[in-house]
Order: sequence, then structure tokens, then C-alpha cells
Amino acid sequence: MTSQPLDVAVVGDNTLDRFLDEPEIGDLIGGNALNVAVQLAMMGLRVGYFGAVGDDENASAVADAAAARGVVLDGLVTMPGSTALTTISRTAEGDRRFDSEDFGVTAAYFPTDDAIEAIAASRWVHVGMLPRSRELGAAIEAASPVRVSQDCSVSPEWHSLTVAFASAGEDADVAETIVLELLGDGARTAVATLGSEGAIAGQGSQRWRAKPQPVSVVDTTGAGDAFMAGFIAATLGGENVEGALAAGVARGSHACQHVGGWPQRLTEIASFG
Repeated sequence: MTSQPLDVAVVGDNTLDRFLDEPEIGDLIGGNALNVAVQLAMMGLRVGYFGAVGDDENASAVADAAAARGVVLDGLVTMPGSTALTTISRTAEGDRRFDSEDFGVTAAYFPTDDAIEAIAASRWVHVGMLPRSRELGAAIEAASPVRVSQDCSVSPEWHSLTVAFASAGEDADVAETIVLELLGDGARTAVATLGSEGAIAGQGSQRWRAKPQPVSVVDTTGAGDAFMAGFIAATLGGENVEGALAAGVARGSHACQHVGGWPQRLTEIASFG
């Protein structure tokens, strides 16, 4: 495990995104958790990713892409089986759709005791898609008072979260219901994203709303993950909920201007850093 403390430990899934009918894009790397890790690293934080790849030909692509963006990969393990693979195509209307999702070894991944020790020693822990997420939460809570956030849309089982994130589509009434549910489940702060309508956050009876920035949308893949990274980074930087919400929306809007969860093609890297 890493000997230098992490600003953020991100735990959970990764995947190789294969664009079936867009050969000009090729394969990109994504996944709820890994997208957040890379976005945080791109903002200058020391970020460790804890997850699994298979013992197949796709594993190195995941590791190489994350390492190129500065993510610490001491917590990335290789397990017998396949690296997660998502296939993506376009509908007749031009919208992207997920044709298949093979979670591979990420469906069985859980951090070792040594990994949990390193995770709990960070300044913040974020969890993406992860089986047994409640079990991990209990282990972290027993080891450290570190702040913890989670993407509750993909891993709903948790307790005592510092920040609980979820997606509400674009319906403000649904967002309010989600915020109430997450706060009722014990989250100190609940955040519901609203896609092109921005996001809402709540603490107790208080509510904050942030509208999205107008951008030329190229691809919304990973925008929610970028939002979470922006919110976490701003909170670690001392922002209050309102400021963190605005930072999250800004980061999510920024991510809509390139293909995939973060810039990976040469032209995008040059444009978006």
C-alpha cells in the first residue's frame, strides 16, 4: 500500500468502454469509481484507486489510462477472470446507449485488511459501485473518523455517510424525495443531481440549488462522476455546501464537452488537460 497519505481514496468499479459503431473513438476507460478518481487527480489531489482488473488483455489499458492521469494504483489488484467491459452504440436518434455491461471481476472485489487500513488513513473516502459496501462502511467507521461519500445510485447500502450522492434524472420533485430519503438514512449531506437542470443538496431542512453552466454538449458519459469529484474537491478545499454544489455542477458541465469520463483522446487531452 501507499506510504504517503492520500487526499482521497476511491473504492469500486472500473470498466473498458467499447464504442461499437464509432471506430474513430475506439476503446475508452471508465467506471463510476475510476471516473471520480481520475477527475480528482486531474484537479491536483493525491488520489488512490482501490479496485480490481482481470488477468486478461484489457487490464493494462485500465491501469495505463489511470496512471497517465496521476492516480495512485497501489490499491489496484488483479483477480482471475475478466476485466469489466461495457459496449456502447448509438440509437437511430443519435443518442448513446449501453448495449451490455459485463462487470467481470469488479463484481467480486472487496478490499483486503491492508487496503482498508490505507483507505481509512486518507482525508476522504469515496465509494462507487461496490458489492458489500455496507460492510466496507462499517470497517472504515471502526478504523477512522474519515469523511465518506458514496454514489448511492449504484451502491445503495451504507450508513453514516458524510455525503450521499444520487441521480434524480431531471425531476426536481424526485430530487427532493431522494434528498429526504438519504437524510433519513443518516447522511449528513444529501445531494441529488438533475442532469441538465443542475443539482440540489440538503442538510436537515436546508436546501441549496445550483444550475448548470451553458456548454456545447459532446457526451454526457461520466458527467455525474465529474460532478461528485468537483463537490468532493471543493469540500476538501474548505467550501461550504453551496460552494461545493456550484463547483460540482461546473465540473460536470465541463465533462460534457469531451467523450467519455475524462479526456483520453489526444485531441481532447490537448484541449481539456
